[in-house]
Amino acid sequence: MKRPAAKNAKTIACVGGGYIGAGWAAYFLAQGKDVVLSDPGPDAEAKARVIIDQAWPYLKKLGLAKGASKKRFRFAGSVAEAVADADFVQESAPDREDLKIALFAEMDAHARPDTILASSSSAFLPSRLQSRCKHPDRVVIGHPFAPSYLVPLVEVVGGKKTSRQAMQWAFDFYESIGKKAMKLNKEIESYVANRIQHVVFEEAASLVDQGICTYDDIDTAVAYGPGMRWAFAGPSTCYHLGGGKGGIRHMIDHFGWKRGPKAKKALIGSIDGRYGHLDMAELEAWRDDNLLAIMKGLKAVPAKKSGAAKKAAPAKKPAAKKKAAAKKSTTKKKA
Repeated sequence: MKRPAAKNAKTIACVGGGYIGAGWAAYFLAQGKDVVLSDPGPDAEAKARVIIDQAWPYLKKLGLAKGASKKRFRFAGSVAEAVADADFVQESAPDREDLKIALFAEMDAHARPDTILASSSSAFLPSRLQSRCKHPDRVVIGHPFAPSYLVPLVEVVGGKKTSRQAMQWAFDFYESIGKKAMKLNKEIESYVANRIQHVVFEEAASLVDQGICTYDDIDTAVAYGPGMRWAFAGPSTCYHLGGGKGGIRHMIDHFGWKRGPKAKKALIGSIDGRYGHLDMAELEAWRDDNLLAIMKGLKAVPAKKSGAAKKAAPAKKPAAKKKAAAKKSTTKKKA
């Protein structure tokens, strides 16, 4: 059977039904797909359905596609059964490279030759995952962010033997179901977003180790500062906006540039390509509108339940003992 157009993929196999895999299943169902999930764990089907049920109210608020239904979910007893008729496969097994390599060899043996096989791996090189496949050209990374049923980003990464057609198909598929896909130019461990997260967290841990602040302070600094802007703008756009009316060029002139001329040209070209049609006043208004929308939509962390942190009250004495104690106390006072 010929590979369908990405937007026409109907049956999706989810191999691995943990938090990420079942989250993917919920999202695919919400997009009007048929979903077949396999997982060898005990009570895997019941656990996956719990996650799908948990995700569904949020997906309904996000908007369900025509025909979306939890009834289109089916549990398969094996990997072979799950992938046999799939138009697309999303693997989300535990992050162990040896396990994923073996799984990809198994999926490759039982899926249709043209079916794209994607991994939710958060770190491994696709060249390693495709190493035992007879059809390595259709293996890609499709790395989501948790919760996979809500966060839009999917990083699409190809290995040494992945075809350009497979990369483009995977990108188009994720885009067609409402995700924000990005293709890496070449493979690297941990991809892009996780590497950025790692650098930020390592610096945060260093600041705490030096006694400069606490982890509470770190979360406050990021969530109410750059993190709020990064939610819609990203670091390079924020750098441009930080330059006021002079934008990115003023920032570079004012603070200097530590990278080479090629990197400088790439940054300015990226900014001009995305925002060159806007003056800074228009871009600042866009920023402020988004900040306002986020600030109005944020919800506080649920408060601790009353008495949850208090010690349990001592057990009450039985009524008969209370009366006896009261009588004894009265007798002592009279004496």
